[in-house]
Amino acid sequence: MLTSLSLIFLVGLATGAICQRLKLPKIIGMLFTGIVLGPYVLNFLDPSILSISANLRKMALIIILIKAGLSLDLADLKKVGRPAIMLSFVPATCEMIGYVLAAPVLFGITRIEAAVMGAVLGAVSPAVVVPKMVQLMENKYGTKKAIPQMILAGASCDDIFVIVLFTTFLGMAQGGTAHMKDFLNVPVSIVLGILLGVAAGYLLYCFFETAYAKKHYVRNSTKVIIVLGVSFLLVAVEGWLEGKVAISGLLAVVSMACVLKMKSIAFVSKRLSEKFGKLWIAAEVMLFVLVGAAVDIRYTLKAGFAAILMIFIALLFRACGVLLCTAKTNLNWKERIFCVIAYLPKATVQAAIGSVPLASGLACGKLVLSVAVMAIILTAPLGAFGMEATYKKLLTRESH
Repeated sequence: MLTSLSLIFLVGLATGAICQRLKLPKIIGMLFTGIVLGPYVLNFLDPSILSISANLRKMALIIILIKAGLSLDLADLKKVGRPAIMLSFVPATCEMIGYVLAAPVLFGITRIEAAVMGAVLGAVSPAVVVPKMVQLMENKYGTKKAIPQMILAGASCDDIFVIVLFTTFLGMAQGGTAHMKDFLNVPVSIVLGILLGVAAGYLLYCFFETAYAKKHYVRNSTKVIIVLGVSFLLVAVEGWLEGKVAISGLLAVVSMACVLKMKSIAFVSKRLSEKFGKLWIAAEVMLFVLVGAAVDIRYTLKAGFAAILMIFIALLFRACGVLLCTAKTNLNWKERIFCVIAYLPKATVQAAIGSVPLASGLACGKLVLSVAVMAIILTAPLGAFGMEATYKKLLTRESH
């Protein structure tokens, strides 16, 4: 395991640095490292690391979501309102419609199999989007109109919506039926996730303030460990209540961090944000290398031209969804185009659930996995590079 960890960190950082020198986003190098080191190419990673890969990826995602919550200004988010809510489900819905309409024609599959494929491919990758939005917020790009805050909030909820639909469509494809309760789980999980996070954030604030008042000073490093521990617990609650009550653990984490930012003294939340920024340096490498390692490269060759065409048709539907969300807002066309680019990348959800239809014995399982792998390889670099190359041209920097 130690050899695998050293390879993940050293080779991942090296390829990331090479990509930066080539003016490419470093996550492209990290994803490529994971693919090459992973079980489907060189097979250099220990099976014990791969067996806990999903948990390690989730831990890394939690770290950047805490950082995002500590950087998020709720007053700015309130100004955006409607588009942020719409971005959490409209683009994904439009993309799924694209799959339902075009996949049966291109692949000869049934509409319900096309819906399963659309649900696997419909989620934007918070792992790619959130770190960039945090960077934009810190550098004040687009913050006057709360563009990164809006995209960050939408991308955080988008996954919940898509995963709920995926489980529903998968059940239908296996011969089951859809229940109204499944669709109600989407708003319920969002609301309960926010409430749980707010409660946890307030309790943490009270604990830190009480300790400070009694002169039991809690060091910032200790606060980081406590906040991380509570965050892991919030995400674990989602697993404990699965099948009983729908609740979004990741949204709870963001809400908790937002409350800590609102209630704490400004320099305290700033210090915490800086600490999590340093943690993210290691977590980022772990996240993207392991996402790359989950990509079964063998299925890309089987996907063929039809899969590439399907992915780009679906992305056009997705772009229309994003433009619909930003219609009748104060965003100009350049800013709307940036929102479209930010909503392109796929990675985390596709790596996590791409193989589920195949494991569930669906006839379309191999095809769904092939398209999911191709989507990660095409859209993660495309979205990451697109955001990196265009944000200075498309977004206005707020003067300090």
